[in-house]
Amino acid sequence: MPLHLDRQYVTGPLADLDRPTDDQILDAHRRVLDGTTEDPEMLGWRSMLLDPDDALLENVAEVAAEIRQRADVLLCIGIGGSYLGAEAVMEALVPPFSGDGPEILFAGNHLGPDYHERLFDYLDGQSVYVNVISKSGTTLEPALAFRMARRFLEERFDDADRRIIATTDADRGALHDFAVEKGYRRYVVPNGVGGRFSVLTPVGLLPIAAAGIDIQALFYGAVAQAKELTDADANAPALQYAADRYAFHEAGYKTEVMAVMDPRLKGIGAWWQQLYGESEGKEHKGLFPVVLQYTTDLHSVGQYVQQGQRTLVESFLRIDDATEGPSVQKEDGDPDGLNYLAGTPYGEVNEKAYQATAEAHAEGGVPNWTVTLDRLDAETVGRLLYFYEHAVAVSGTLLGVNPFNQPGVETYKQKMFSLLGKPE
Repeated sequence: MPLHLDRQYVTGPLADLDRPTDDQILDAHRRVLDGTTEDPEMLGWRSMLLDPDDALLENVAEVAAEIRQRADVLLCIGIGGSYLGAEAVMEALVPPFSGDGPEILFAGNHLGPDYHERLFDYLDGQSVYVNVISKSGTTLEPALAFRMARRFLEERFDDADRRIIATTDADRGALHDFAVEKGYRRYVVPNGVGGRFSVLTPVGLLPIAAAGIDIQALFYGAVAQAKELTDADANAPALQYAADRYAFHEAGYKTEVMAVMDPRLKGIGAWWQQLYGESEGKEHKGLFPVVLQYTTDLHSVGQYVQQGQRTLVESFLRIDDATEGPSVQKEDGDPDGLNYLAGTPYGEVNEKAYQATAEAHAEGGVPNWTVTLDRLDAETVGRLLYFYEHAVAVSGTLLGVNPFNQPGVETYKQKMFSLLGKPE
């Protein structure tokens, strides 16, 4: 099993809390399996794994191969779940400084004017493809970026329409209608899959494949995890994690920190943050999700985590790679006093830093779990994505909220459109 959950630093605090019984955990789990949750039609992120569409995976891989062959840059336009999953998988699996394949850039996930102006200056003179990802086509941030990208391509390439690939609704919406009119190649955002659960659909798979990642291994890693959880008992790691989180929430804890121990996992943290924030944060419920990178952030907010308000729980996400990386070199005279580490791999130093931090935080009153990956590859990342998806569906069900909607997201949009003078 390439994914492990260590609960040694939560079992003590949980002993004094009202934790769900095995029957309660399994009831929430079975509701996810049986489709008796709120919004059961939004369980497509699970059902698609139990009935894989291999033809779709092959088609996505073929289009990605064309992009890799012809493009210097793939510009992915989308916001929220339309880009966070793809970015997370790429950060985890594309080696830094590799320079292999097209550069993958993102736009339309904020309204920063300087970024978008400089982006298109940077793209000038390069071979560019665009993947615009939006179910409606009217979400302001990606819609504005797509206007700029479309004009950029049409002014520079005779085959501009072939360079644009739209991932959108199956049969309606502004982007769907425009893509049909222009003859763009199209992929579908499945109706039963919300944006934050969409990384294993073409929403995430096309840019991930264009980055050179094996999407078959990624997808079937999630398939394996989904099948294992189908017959799971209450001791399954994903169910234990969900139940523990619920118990801490009910006991008054407010925040869950995901602490990643490798910069390659920071994007997974950002994806997790949206998944849990949008799934649980309603009806004044839910743990507030925060992502930190250790040891970097131990030198900024580590003081608060160690001795601030005791309303935190913490999830470490790490890779079992103690033998990896360069080894510390011995230096004559030992000017920095580090020769005692000579011959020690960086991976081992990082592992000891993790162990020390988890123990120190637990002693300081911060219960913490650890998810350890035996290796960092496409299959394992696929398993991890489903682990968190299933766990949040169960924990949201335990909380009594609908894990699949996000009604509060529309509030700022309505006020923003009003301030911008959008016609009724």
